[in-house]
Amino acid sequence: MKTVFLYAGQGSQRAGMGKDLYETFPEYREVIDSLNLSFNLKSMMHEGDFETLSRTEYTQPCMAAFAAGVTAVLKKEGMMPQGACGLSLGEYGALHAAGIFDAEDYVKITEFRGREMACAAEGKVCSMSAVLGLEPAAVEEACTQCESAGFVKPVNYNCPGQCVICGDEPAVAAAESLLKDKGAKRCIRLNVSGPFHTKYMEPAGKALRTFLEEIPFAEPQMNLTLNVTGDFYRPSENLKELLEAQIQNSVQFESQILRFLEAGADTFVEIGPGNTLAGFVKKTAKEVNKRVTTYTIDTAEDLKALIAKKEEIFS
Repeated sequence: MKTVFLYAGQGSQRAGMGKDLYETFPEYREVIDSLNLSFNLKSMMHEGDFETLSRTEYTQPCMAAFAAGVTAVLKKEGMMPQGACGLSLGEYGALHAAGIFDAEDYVKITEFRGREMACAAEGKVCSMSAVLGLEPAAVEEACTQCESAGFVKPVNYNCPGQCVICGDEPAVAAAESLLKDKGAKRCIRLNVSGPFHTKYMEPAGKALRTFLEEIPFAEPQMNLTLNVTGDFYRPSENLKELLEAQIQNSVQFESQILRFLEAGADTFVEIGPGNTLAGFVKKTAKEVNKRVTTYTIDTAEDLKALIAKKEEIFS
C-alpha cells in the first residue's frame, strides 16, 4: 500500500468553500448541481455566512458535497488510492471513495446525520477543546477528576500529544484548567456545534441506524480504517452498526494512521477543506520514525497542482 486519502471532519468548513473548484472543474460542478437537499447547497457553500455554515445540519452535507466533488475529479483523472480514512464526519467520505455508496447517498446520509445530531444537541450547553502536549492517560485522568463539574471525556485521539475533550461546558472548563496545571501546552476551543462522539448523541445514533437500513452498502474497493476500532475494516464486521457506534464514541484517528503506516503507506492526500489531518499524519509518522509525504486539497490550485504530479504519486 502506498497512497491513502484522508477526509476532513467538522471544524474545517469555511465560508466560500469549493467555489473556485466549482468554477474550474466540470466533474466537481456536476456533483454539486446533481444534489437535491432541503436547502440551497451551492448558495450555502459559496455565499453562506460562517456562523450558519457551522451549524452541524449544514456543515455535514456541505463538507460531504465538497469531498464528493473533489473525489469525482480525482477518479476521472485515474488518481485513486489504495486506502482511505476520515475523521468523524470524514469517515463517510472514505466510505464513498471506497465505493460503498454513491455521492447522492453519501450527502443524503450526512444531511440526515447532521439534522439528528443537531436535535440531540438541542438544549445542551457543551464545548469541545483540543488539548495539546499531554499523553492520553493524563487527559483521561483529568476528565475523571472533573466529573463533579459535569460530564466530560476524550472524544478524539488525533495524534501524539493531541486529544480532544468534549462535554458539559462547566466540566470542559474545569478540565482545561486542570490540564494546564498538569502541563498541557494549550487548550483550544473548537468551532463545532454539539457534544459529538459522546453519550448525548445516542438518540442520533439510533435514528441513523434505522435510516441506514434503507441505504444499500456495497463492498469496499480499497482498504479502510475505522474511527471506532482504530483498525482495518473486516468484512465480518457490521458497518452500519459501527457507524451507529461512531456517532457516540471516541475517534481513534492516531491508531488508524498507525495501521496504514504499518502497512507501508507513505503518501497521504487530505481532501479538505483545511489541512488539519495532514498535520496529524506527520506527527504520528514522526513518532514511529516513518517518512511520509502529504498533500492537501483545499482550493482549485491545490487540485491542479496534485493532478500535475499524477504520474509521480499514483504510478
